[in-house]
Parts: sequence; structure tokens; C-alpha cells
Amino acid sequence: MKQTNNRRSRLKTLLVLALMLLAAPALHAQEAEAKEEEGGINLKEILFGHVQDSYQWHVTDFGGHPLIIPLPMIFYSQQSGFHAYCSSQFAHEPNAELLREGPDGFFIQGAEDEKGRIVEMVEGQLQPVCLDISITKTVMILFINALLLLACILTAARWCKNHKIDDPAPKGFVGLVHMFVMSVYNDMIKQPLGEEAPKYAPYLLTCFFFIFITNLMGVVPFPPGGGNLTGNITCTMFLALCTFLIVNVTGTRAYWKEIFWGDVPWWLKVPVPLMPFIEFFGIFTKPIALMIRLFANMLAGHVIAISLSCIIFIMFALGGVMGNVLGGVMTPVSVFLSIFMMLLEVLVCYIQAMVFTMLSAVFISMSHVKAHHA
Repeated sequence: MKQTNNRRSRLKTLLVLALMLLAAPALHAQEAEAKEEEGGINLKEILFGHVQDSYQWHVTDFGGHPLIIPLPMIFYSQQSGFHAYCSSQFAHEPNAELLREGPDGFFIQGAEDEKGRIVEMVEGQLQPVCLDISITKTVMILFINALLLLACILTAARWCKNHKIDDPAPKGFVGLVHMFVMSVYNDMIKQPLGEEAPKYAPYLLTCFFFIFITNLMGVVPFPPGGGNLTGNITCTMFLALCTFLIVNVTGTRAYWKEIFWGDVPWWLKVPVPLMPFIEFFGIFTKPIALMIRLFANMLAGHVIAISLSCIIFIMFALGGVMGNVLGGVMTPVSVFLSIFMMLLEVLVCYIQAMVFTMLSAVFISMSHVKAHHA
């Protein structure tokens, strides 16, 4: 399983590099054309606007006019205290200094689909605000996915509350949820944890279904889907941090003894604590691996899917007869590859949720090692 995931990660990386190399010659020409012609398509904006966080939810464009869902901006200024605005109160297009002007002397640094920073003009100089707790696109997607997860689980829990254990098995959506929960519990949680599985099942089941639903919603190309939550390293870092705390807070005495005074030759422990340093360093590499694996796979999937769609516009942007010929040839190829990639992403959504949950269960199990008796 690990080798398969590594091969898939390498393949995605190679595809991203190949597509970036293919797009490089035409990106500058396309950006110039987008600036000169009304309604032009800025491929860089499309690509990075989807994977980056922002203070507004840019859905699509109709006839050159953007369809945007404004989001609340809440922040604290050291000069004037708390402020709450709607993102629509800030200019959509940045000025020459890449500042989007807002009310009361506040600005957003960066382009229209970037989160940037909220700054204010103080004595002729721009200073960032002290605290930013705005409901950005990523935060809004987090709320939507959390509510969707609660709705799915509580629906099944309500059926369990109103029925006895010897009643016939549920059907339809509730039966699907029951089957899914038992499959994750038996195959991913119970096997590595054994008798301790019921104790950690609530956390691990929450991790699996949250990641799985979030990944699936990211594949949906329209609101409330279309977000890249697990492709945001802040989200994956929080999930990995939760596993890190559970692993090390609940670790047994034997677990810590093996880290700082393992059963290895004494010269590997004193006078230079080589093995204790390596083992202690390994405490942090496990959650980092969880964080990077989930983040990189989901981000690469989104970038590849969008890049495949952009090939059509890249080819036509070359101009002339050659551009038209290449665009006509690549259109069906791009559509086919995009559909294939989206179907593959559905499988990857499950695999990445499974890998995170299973590795978390394995790490928890490793921290509960028992003392060795002679």
C-alpha cells in the first residue's frame, strides 16, 4: 500500500511538472491577451485562485462579469479596535500597488482571488492588522463540510436510538452509513488497536469521515463544493497535530523508555545520545508525514485536474493556424483526461482518508507498547 501511494505521488508530481512546462511558453501571452481583450481568460488566476484561500468565493464568470459570494471580514486593529465588513466593500480589482481599497483606510494586499493580508494606513505607512478572524473561503467550506458530516452521522444515530439491537438492519442511506462505519471500524481501527479500539474509535472515525467528505466536496465543481480544504496545509496540520497529541499524551511508560533508553548497545546512548536523538526526532516525523501526505496528494490532484482543462485555452492562446489545430486536437483529449482524472480523484478521496486513519491508528498502537518481561 505504501509503495503504491508513493508511486501515485511521484506520478502526480511528474504530471504537474510536465503540464507546467507545457504551459510556460503560453502563460505570458495568455495573460497579456487577457489584459488587452475584455473577457479574456487568465489561466494563472484560474489555477491558483482555486487552490488558494480568499476573502470571497469566486464561483465563475458570466459574460465577463464575476459571480462572487461575499464573505464576512472580522479583524482587530491596534489603532481602532475590532472591525467587521463584508468583502464586497473592498475593491474587486487591485490598483497598481496590488492593494484592494476598502472602507476606513483598510486595504487587502494581493490579487482578487488571493487571501493576502489586511493592512491599514498609519501615518503614511501600511501596517498589517493584529488579529484576523475573518470567515474566508476555506473557513466557510470547513463549516459546510462539518454540518454535512453531522447531518449524515446524526441521521444514522437517530435510527439507532429509536431501534433495538435485534431489529432488522436499516436500508437506504442509513444502511449505507452503518455499513461504512462498520467497515472503517473493523478494517482500519480494530485490527491495529485490538481491545483499545472502542476507546479511540470516535476520534479515528471522525478523522476518516471528515477527510472523506471534505475530499469528495472538493471534487464537486460548484458550491457548496469546489473547495480545496485538505489541499490547505493548515487543515492537514491541525489533523496531524491532533494525532500527535493523542499518540504522545496517551503513550505508556514503556513507549517513552524505548525512545530515551531503548534496548540498544550502550555506546549508542552514552556519551553521545545518538539513538535517543533519532527516536525523539521520529516523534515529530510521524505527524509531519501525515500532514504532508494528505496535503500534497489532494493539492496535486486539484492542480492536475484544472491544468488538464486549461490545456485547451493554452493551445488556442498560441494563435495562428498551428494554435487552432492544436486547440481542436487537444480539446477532446483534454476533456477525456479531465473526466478520467476526476474519477481517479474520487478513488483518491477514499484512499487518502483511509491512509490517514490507518496510520493514526498504527501510531497510537505503537505508543501503547507494553513493557518487556524477561
